[in-house]
Amino acid sequence: MAFKVVIPARFASSRLPGKALRQLCGRTMLEHVWRIATASAADEVIVATDDERIRDIATQLGAAVIMTAADHPSGTDRITEVAVSRDWGPDTVVVNVQCDEPLLPPQLIDQVAGLLAGGADIATLAVPLTGDDDFRDPNVVKVVMAQSGRALYFSRAPVPFHRDAPDEPAGMLRHIGLYAYRVDGLKKLCEMPPCQLELTERLEQLRALWAGMRIDVALAAAPPGPGVDTAEDLARVEAMMEGKS
Repeated sequence: MAFKVVIPARFASSRLPGKALRQLCGRTMLEHVWRIATASAADEVIVATDDERIRDIATQLGAAVIMTAADHPSGTDRITEVAVSRDWGPDTVVVNVQCDEPLLPPQLIDQVAGLLAGGADIATLAVPLTGDDDFRDPNVVKVVMAQSGRALYFSRAPVPFHRDAPDEPAGMLRHIGLYAYRVDGLKKLCEMPPCQLELTERLEQLRALWAGMRIDVALAAAPPGPGVDTAEDLARVEAMMEGKS
């Protein structure tokens, strides 16, 4: 399946300012993620940003860059602006690769793009939670899905709650923030106002579920690696990278 990748990258970050340009083993986080995206089967990879510093670094890498508006409330809105500016057709598949996933295997980008072939509006991935994961951490988003693979709900709470073993993450799935959309679905999502569920949980994907859009979820074909949200995450990921070298 032909698809595009857009990497929304902003400089402002409440927990780790300048995250996209932070160094990991001699390369910026942006460079690591861009290299991952270009190693996928995508026929085009674009960095979308409103920051000239990020634009300049991306351009030095040889990346395609589109400057977007600075007032987008989410990466999804930024990606939609890119799709409109490039005049991509309604059935064009776009994968949102977040700029804080420097250990993401390229095969997961291909996997989530291929998942849209089943007819969903949106596709995403998950991995089983284990005892090593802090399943009570609200930054670890959980997903509950039907037997068919369709998402039923996303939450920061530990769901499904195991009544007989409340201290175990049995049956829980950690959501990976990797999404594939068709352009018409992107536009539809961005035209909707936020719903109360989304505002309560601070999870944009709940807007899609609330509106009746179909989100298909698959178990990731490879471990996704940790994302980077804090300085502690950055140090941990760098140690992991150094251990592999």
